[in-house]
Amino acid sequence: MPKNERQAQILAIAQDLFATHGFHHISMDDIAARADVSKPILYRHFPSKLDLYLTVVDERGQALVDAVAHALEPVVGWGPETDEMPDGYAIIHAVVGAYIKFAEGSGAAASLLFESDVTRDPTVRDRVDAPNRRNAELIAQALVTITDLTPEQALTVARTSTAMAQVAASDAHQGTADLVAQFAWRGIHGMLRREDPPGPTAAL
Repeated sequence: MPKNERQAQILAIAQDLFATHGFHHISMDDIAARADVSKPILYRHFPSKLDLYLTVVDERGQALVDAVAHALEPVVGWGPETDEMPDGYAIIHAVVGAYIKFAEGSGAAASLLFESDVTRDPTVRDRVDAPNRRNAELIAQALVTITDLTPEQALTVARTSTAMAQVAASDAHQGTADLVAQFAWRGIHGMLRREDPPGPTAAL
């Protein structure tokens, strides 16, 4: 099997095993056996179990960041002198929806970012938290564009928004995206730079 295909196979198997059983209950022997490769071949691709775990975490994390960046595309490049202001509620709803879709699409693998069992290790915790930090930065940039928040205030609100989105993704059911987006938007709407519709008026 070509190197890139073998590596992709190992990553897919490791993701499934780590997500299902946790980091501490899976060994490189387990992964090698499932991939039907020898341990020397496995170690040629990944020098340690931790390195393999972090590679899986980074891959899932990038997928989450990409989903949120896509949700924020309507704000990118917006200028008050050129275009109609983006629909803020729709953007918040899209961000929450991106987290939920990521969790649904990843299945058990979403737990590697949302419920990792090795976050006591500072290196792992930093890598697990990295996607949310990056998403908060992206959301903060959008908030600065459409509100009167300072960059520091926007980042605080954005961090809170990512935490809410993660809770929504972990407890997703019908209407979750609407509920959380309404809750977040009712607060953010009061900070808008220009008049923007408040979004759905359904009672929370």
